[in-house]
Amino acid sequence: MVKYKDERLDRTFAALSDPTRRALLARLGEKDSSVSELAAPFSISLPAIMKHLDVLTDAGLIVREKAGRTVSCRLTAQPMEQAMNWLNRYAQFWSESFDRLAAFVEDKPWSVQPPTPPNAQPKVQASRSRAGSARGRKRSSPPGRKPSS
Repeated sequence: MVKYKDERLDRTFAALSDPTRRALLARLGEKDSSVSELAAPFSISLPAIMKHLDVLTDAGLIVREKAGRTVSCRLTAQPMEQAMNWLNRYAQFWSESFDRLAAFVEDKPWSVQPPTPPNAQPKVQASRSRAGSARGRKRSSPPGRKPSS
């Protein structure tokens, strides 16, 4: 197994895994905001927002600056660029794989068979030997007489 560990990328994806943090990033994408402006639309406490902002800061996704009593936040690009580069490698891999699959499917002619209903019973035909032996079978009692029990 290949050991690949990039702690910065791990922190970025961990920070992005929470919907509240993604919503905070989306708001910061519109404009730089103070912490109180960011917290306004959320139904969680200001200390909870601060914890989310701590995670985003530790991941390097935002920068907080204090001016007097106001703490403002803004996005930083580098961690997202790293994440996008990582995702683009896999997007390229899957795109190439799907292109190969499409080429394979287009090159091979498909056999056209009528679709079978899911509840249809397969038709079973008896082999000649079984059919012949069923016709040539002898009865144990003569016709018209009941077998004795």
